Amino acid sequence: MAPHAIDTKSPAAVVAVVKNAFALISAQASFPLLDRLFADVTNMFNGKYPGYLGIDMHYHDYEHTLQATVCLIQILEGRHRTGDKPILSARDWELAVIAVLLHDTGYLKHADDRDGTGAKYTLIHESRSCEFARSYLPSLGIKPAEIDDVCAAISCTGPQNKISQMTFSRESARVIAFILVTADYLGQMSAPDYVDELPMLFGEFEEAFEFEHVPEQKRSYHEISELLEKTPRFWENYVRPLLDFEAGGVHRYLTTAGQPNPYLQAVEANIAEVQRRLRERTGKKIG
Repeated sequence: MAPHAIDTKSPAAVVAVVKNAFALISAQASFPLLDRLFADVTNMFNGKYPGYLGIDMHYHDYEHTLQATVCLIQILEGRHRTGDKPILSARDWELAVIAVLLHDTGYLKHADDRDGTGAKYTLIHESRSCEFARSYLPSLGIKPAEIDDVCAAISCTGPQNKISQMTFSRESARVIAFILVTADYLGQMSAPDYVDELPMLFGEFEEAFEFEHVPEQKRSYHEISELLEKTPRFWENYVRPLLDFEAGGVHRYLTTAGQPNPYLQAVEANIAEVQRRLRERTGKKIG
């Protein structure tokens, strides 16, 4: 399936894709859990979950989570077809979907938290997502050891956390983390509107730097042009090596042998567009 062939603005469309994938492994018994999970997460983002405000992010919005979810389920399907070990059980698939749907819940604000947007939590949102998961998942019947696996995967999505230095309870949990990290990056960086939304990402960083009182000299970006200039290098020098090596190269499951990977192609096209816009502005190539 080509990236973004699914309407990721529609939770119902994404639920259908996820259920179809679960049906392929004869895991229809997971459907009630999936229905409850998607309903709850939709309410979380839309401000209808008790005790919380809606997520008011413009870059890390619900569509980003749903884009990552579609990518994740495609990786799970592709891996299942190969028969690679360890074989992931239907429960492992459930935990992977839980992890991707909750990986940005750290941006949620409590109902009495009226200052700024959820973007202020950017630098700590992975740990906050894990805190939320630990309070929420017992209501779904998820066991403590399983919650640990979900949180280990979510923690790996933070740029400061190296997967190779993380401890996992079992090899399947490590694979789930590989898949989540890959889906998180590829889902967002392959999006058709990725380049146009980079100013929104810069705004989120800016609010977080202010909230955390990060000194000017320690900030990753000081203006939007700096973020744009660093984006190609971020992909080439950090994300792609991370996906190829630290995350186990699981993006290979998004395609059949010998065929181009549609997600990687879409990311490369976006990076080329960033470079084209930079050349247009500066008259020189930024790599």
